[in-house]
Amino acid sequence: MATRIRLTRHGSKKHPFYRVVAASTGAPRDGRFIEQLGHYDPIHNPAIINLKLDKIEAWVRRGALPTVTVARLMKKAGWKGLTPAAGSSGAASEG
Repeated sequence: MATRIRLTRHGSKKHPFYRVVAASTGAPRDGRFIEQLGHYDPIHNPAIINLKLDKIEAWVRRGALPTVTVARLMKKAGWKGLTPAAGSSGAASEG
């Protein structure tokens, strides 16, 4: 199955916080996950966003797709997109 980077809800009623995890698309929202990649606490003002961007980049390189909400959080946390792999020129050669 495919892998997604998504949120799992934790906390008590009316006081949620979320973990950012890599999980199989078939797993329940708050169920089994492969790896925890950070957390998000929307209750604080401003909201607390703590992401392990290096681990997220590794999962994206493996083909994991972030959900729309997680992609928005990644952008706020300073995600600049994939960095070029070591040893690659960054441009396709013609020929």
